Amino acid sequence: MKKTTAKNKASRQQGDAKAIIPGNAKTESLRMQKEDETNEFMTTDQGVKINDDQNTLKAGERGPSLLEDFIVREKLTHFDHERIPERIVHARGSAAHGVFKVYKNQAALTKAGFLQDPSIETPVFVRFSTVAGSRGSSDLARDARGFAVKFYTQEGNFDLVGNNMPVFFIQDAIKFPDLIHAVKPEPDNEIPQAASAHDTFWDFISLMPESAHMIMWVMSDRALPRSYRMMEGFGVHTFRMINEKEISSFVKFHWKPLLGVHSVAWDEAQTISGKDPDFHRRDLWNAIENGNFPEWELGVQIVPETDEHKYDFDLLDPTKLIPEELVPVQLIGKMTLNRNPDNFFAETEQVAFHIGNIVPGIDFTNDPLLQGRLFSYTDTQLIRLGGPNFHEIPINRPVIGVHNNQRDGHMRQTINTGKVSYSPNSLGGGCPFQAGKKEGGFTSYPERVDAYKVRERSSSFFDHFSQARLFFNSQSEPEKAHIVDALSFELGKVQTIAIRERMLRILNEIDKALAAGVAVALRLHIPKESSEPLNQSMPADGDPAKYQPINRDSSVLSSGALSMAKTVKDNIRTRQIAILAADGVNEKTLKAVKEALVAAGAVVEIIAPCQNYIISDGDLEIPVDKSFLTASSVFYDAVYVPSGVNSTATLAADPDAIHFLNEAFKHCKAIAADADAMQVIKETYFSKKLPDDFNKSTVLEEGIIISTDSADLTKKFISAIAQHRFWHRELQRKVPA
Repeated sequence: MKKTTAKNKASRQQGDAKAIIPGNAKTESLRMQKEDETNEFMTTDQGVKINDDQNTLKAGERGPSLLEDFIVREKLTHFDHERIPERIVHARGSAAHGVFKVYKNQAALTKAGFLQDPSIETPVFVRFSTVAGSRGSSDLARDARGFAVKFYTQEGNFDLVGNNMPVFFIQDAIKFPDLIHAVKPEPDNEIPQAASAHDTFWDFISLMPESAHMIMWVMSDRALPRSYRMMEGFGVHTFRMINEKEISSFVKFHWKPLLGVHSVAWDEAQTISGKDPDFHRRDLWNAIENGNFPEWELGVQIVPETDEHKYDFDLLDPTKLIPEELVPVQLIGKMTLNRNPDNFFAETEQVAFHIGNIVPGIDFTNDPLLQGRLFSYTDTQLIRLGGPNFHEIPINRPVIGVHNNQRDGHMRQTINTGKVSYSPNSLGGGCPFQAGKKEGGFTSYPERVDAYKVRERSSSFFDHFSQARLFFNSQSEPEKAHIVDALSFELGKVQTIAIRERMLRILNEIDKALAAGVAVALRLHIPKESSEPLNQSMPADGDPAKYQPINRDSSVLSSGALSMAKTVKDNIRTRQIAILAADGVNEKTLKAVKEALVAAGAVVEIIAPCQNYIISDGDLEIPVDKSFLTASSVFYDAVYVPSGVNSTATLAADPDAIHFLNEAFKHCKAIAADADAMQVIKETYFSKKLPDDFNKSTVLEEGIIISTDSADLTKKFISAIAQHRFWHRELQRKVPA
């Protein structure tokens, strides 16, 4: 846009001020012309020019955010009210009821009542969700996942509102509307839905190096969970725990699934999105209905207040995690989900989580992203759920009584009696009384704050790459390859070459091999040093030198907890196993293998060319769960082909059966077959990729088991399924499917 001199601007603005009359329709065209001429500067909704749109006003650069910050309040308020009535983020969700029990008394850490008595079950309601997509989008989008837990404690509701990733894209809540605007469908054409693979998202990310760590997580397999039951949860922020002696510790919250942390392949995720976009929702519902109750252990990382500045990262920076090698996770309790909602809308849709819902013994820190969320959540619920009484919706009610002087408002349900609704009072006997510490009254932690009011960011927040590098270095070789593939796919969808090149600069700061792999796929050179600052998220008068990223090495070079390859792999509980069979199947071997798999906790379904039933070699009718028309290998964790001359001949001649097996191999799943079923295996494409003596021995390293002994086959098959995937197949043994 052509700039004008300050003198000309001032002159024009003076003249326009006289000509434009608020509410006068005749001046509308002049107003629009004026707005167009002055839109080179960012302003508030009242036209006030903004000097710093990058940092919340705080008491000191590491201090708490201030309520007087009219800029962030206006920005977040407008953002929170942009969608009616769907959630702006986390719109597509699934939820369940359950219970939480602490393992042992945690009084040394916190006075929170629900963490004291191991004999008490605390009811919970948990909502899982994708972030970017609408309610109608797919469960299997590449995305972070929400993991929000509402504890209905005897001291009131405590909401642990987190994600399945321990870090976030941004460091300050003032940037949250920008992040979501960038990742949502582009406003001119509302494309693409539930996807980050487009120009506006990567334009924003390429200018915000503080997002580097989170990008590693979102481009990893963590963004494609096998199920909600097999993903971790994190509180993201650093919170405080305070005990009865008023001793404070910093805490990071973790949820560790007992089934381990597992993912699907990207190609598989895309297929599932087309065949069953409700895949995660259906999986959670069916598991609970079948009595396979999902379980997570609650873990905490505790840092004494005296160690606040001990590490080479800032505890208040939400783009950082605490490596478990530095501070181990202590497992303090277990959560079990054991009941599905009775009504999806009344519960899953109307539940209102709020990061500000805390109980005595838990408190906030000065994390600037957390501080902004404290405002934003209430504001969002006000518009989404119709007014200030959303706490009276049954799913949001605490299990204890509510006593205060708040009255009336839209959709009020409580019928308060009496004439007193103020405090102090004498007409009502002084009720409700304020609760002292002895009565369990909440008191904020008395943190000392002595600082100037500033819009600044602490220099301790400017190491943007060390933990991104730590995450990448901690991955197995297949996981690293998946990150390269994901970045190549996403940036391959970006039409603006300059954005791709900016991202290559950032990736090069993380890991040169990572950047090189993506550059080769994009057929681009990694840019050399540029006069353009790497970080362009800074205030108008900010010193570019101060705001440039620091790139240091992490004190921990690799962390086993960050790789899914090292997750739990000791059982096959709730794993979905497909048995491919047709008329003439060997009834004895099918029954033996199926019973052994079910006894080990798996869910087994028989897939056949036709629905209803098949007839065994002993003329027995065997019920069929699905046909090839309605089933797909992407819905299962492993495949078994039993013997039977007629059955194997039918399957060997059936293109759908062969495709089913080829696709399962392509997605690195365990495959088992009786030796007499080799006729089927030999028709697959992948049989050509296996060793010459393939039909004479068990090939465990490929995750394929062939045996004449049902007991031997089952034992090895169960062991292979427990490994989840055989990812090393991908590079050397890609097959068409």
